[in-house]
Amino acid sequence: MRIHLIAAVAALAFALSPVPAGAQSNTSETYRQLNLFGDVFERVRADYVKEVTDEQLIEAAINGMLTSLDPHSSYMNPKNFRDMQVQTKGEFGGLGIEVTMENGFVKVVSPIDDTPAFRAGLKPGDLITHLDNEPVQGMTLAQAVEKMRGKVDSEIRLTIRREGREPFEVSLTRAVVKIQSVRWRTEGDIGYLRITSFSEQTHEGVDRAIKRIKEKAGANLKGLVLDLRNNPGGLLDQAVKVSDAFLDRGEIVSTRSRKPDDSQRYNAEPGDLAAKLPMVVLVNGGSASASEIVAGALQDHNRAIVLGTASFGKGSVQTIIPLGGHGAMRLTTAHYYTPSGRSIQAEGIKPDIEVHQAEFKELAEQARRREADLRGALKNPNEAPPAEETPPADVPRDGGARPAPDAKEGPEANKAPDPDKPPFDFQLSRALDLLRGIALYNQRVGN
Repeated sequence: MRIHLIAAVAALAFALSPVPAGAQSNTSETYRQLNLFGDVFERVRADYVKEVTDEQLIEAAINGMLTSLDPHSSYMNPKNFRDMQVQTKGEFGGLGIEVTMENGFVKVVSPIDDTPAFRAGLKPGDLITHLDNEPVQGMTLAQAVEKMRGKVDSEIRLTIRREGREPFEVSLTRAVVKIQSVRWRTEGDIGYLRITSFSEQTHEGVDRAIKRIKEKAGANLKGLVLDLRNNPGGLLDQAVKVSDAFLDRGEIVSTRSRKPDDSQRYNAEPGDLAAKLPMVVLVNGGSASASEIVAGALQDHNRAIVLGTASFGKGSVQTIIPLGGHGAMRLTTAHYYTPSGRSIQAEGIKPDIEVHQAEFKELAEQARRREADLRGALKNPNEAPPAEETPPADVPRDGGARPAPDAKEGPEANKAPDPDKPPFDFQLSRALDLLRGIALYNQRVGN
């Protein structure tokens, strides 16, 4: 039994890590370590306080090996592998949250728009410390994700630690998460394009959205905002295609592996969907991976101005390697670099214009004396002669008081704020002002 077990472990190890012959300089040492693994495996199976299956032990060993490498490498059992395949197609069940591990806790990279996590108010950077009152510490990322998944309409309670406030709990109801990865609208004469994730339909969605923006705005279109805030990433090929949609030429991204021969470069082909209109890309701390590839490519080629706050800083590439009916492993196989040769690993994309999200309020300007207030001031020669003034109909002729210009009367006075109206988006407002300023400048210079 002992010999068969060691042989099985050795076969498993080499199947999971297809190393060329001669790559291991000390084969005897490798087998000695596998021998140690076999000793531990047998001891746990024979003497652990509870009975555990061989499958559980092998799966835990594989997952431990992979998760010890970096936060993004992991093992997916057959069920998780199927779930991942469904997710990349744009529809899956769960909470709608992209996560990673940090200091033993589950860290929110980004909630996905219009999902239970998004509606519950989870934010990038939140740490999930407990799931249904069970501590997260000690779990692997795969175990935590599996626990957050469940039957549609079932409830789960998360304990959240957020910077600047005491830990708090939030209840979420699981749902079928359908990702509409591309949304669009027009903001007057500016097109607005939001990408929430990079799934298989993203590039086609961008193509359709740009066409509809052009149809709606017509010749008045002055620029485009590409919103990648809280976009946790997704498929590399979709990030390349979206970048290519706005670039005529040049490198989009390069990936560099341990073996030089495995390095790759992705280049743009002629054609710009936005017809060289001025662009602003919005990013923040929830913009990761594929969204950073797009922002970095457009920034390095001076195709767009990046506005917002520094992105997440995930500069590595993961490859999904199927394991012949036994699930798959997600393995970090390369670093990616922007066209200028930058690695954004742990650094993020630095915006050209740093703008933090803030509440915008107009402040009344302090009353000042102006030229027209001075005694004997000359009149403007272009000013038409004043017409005879008559008091407005709503002004009492007896000199009585009237409401202030912004005061509300009647039913409007006690009307509650519209809950469906989104809060003021200061970063988007700055982007729109910037594009309109560029358009005005170009118009003045052209004339």
